[in-house]
Amino acid sequence: MWFILLQYLLPQHLLSRLVGRLAASTRPWLKNFFIRRFARRYRVDMREAQEPDLEAYPSFNAFFTRALREGARPIAADAQAIVSPADGALSAAGDIHGDSVFQAKGKQFSLTALLGGDPARAAPFRGGNFATVYLSPRDYHRVHMPHSGTLREMIYVPGRLFSVNQRTTDNVDALFARNERAVCLFDTPAGPMAVILVGAMIVAGIETVWAGQVAPGKGKVQVNDYRQVMPPVHLEKGLELGRFQLGSTAIVLFGPNMVAWDELQSGQSLSMGQRMGRLL
Repeated sequence: MWFILLQYLLPQHLLSRLVGRLAASTRPWLKNFFIRRFARRYRVDMREAQEPDLEAYPSFNAFFTRALREGARPIAADAQAIVSPADGALSAAGDIHGDSVFQAKGKQFSLTALLGGDPARAAPFRGGNFATVYLSPRDYHRVHMPHSGTLREMIYVPGRLFSVNQRTTDNVDALFARNERAVCLFDTPAGPMAVILVGAMIVAGIETVWAGQVAPGKGKVQVNDYRQVMPPVHLEKGLELGRFQLGSTAIVLFGPNMVAWDELQSGQSLSMGQRMGRLL
């Protein structure tokens, strides 16, 4: 429990921003030191990377958000397939019961709070389905589309920066609805879809492919409506939608009677593009 208590006491945002400055440094000796130590500590498989040379990256952030070589993550070809948005471990998946989303044994969080506090925004997902994927430090840290969709809104929600590892998920109430996050809402031919990029301790930033860096933000909820943007922001299944500068969690939401999950087990490893379920 000391690990959890320490997170309450630490200046989470200050610590994360300081780490962010180090991660953005382009000084060769500094960035090479951190990249080599990190790759060795977490046994990062650079054979999958588009650029396998550790010293070729201009900063630690560039290394951490590295692209994969073509074909390293095949996307499930079935047109009805829902795919994992990221490499990581499945924290949980299942039904959304009213305004409650399952977090961990004995813990739930509010759907409305997760999406920024507007009940009307949460309404299309009540009775729907969710899946939560945890990205560990060694994982590929770009987030991709679980299914094809057109961006409707993006909401930046300020918050805390607790760790999102399993120990914290098991012990901090409403964790994902408390941390800083970017909520991306899409319209699909089958109904609404949301992908939420949840920040965490020492996450230096959250980016999207259409808006650049979203977090850290300005300390208040910011809503950006993309319904009138021309051309529309449309992304096919498997295309990148955003990335984390250091690891975190991605949550996927669908409306009621839209999807059926495959037989998924909590804790199982997932690869970006791997089938998780199918549209009904």
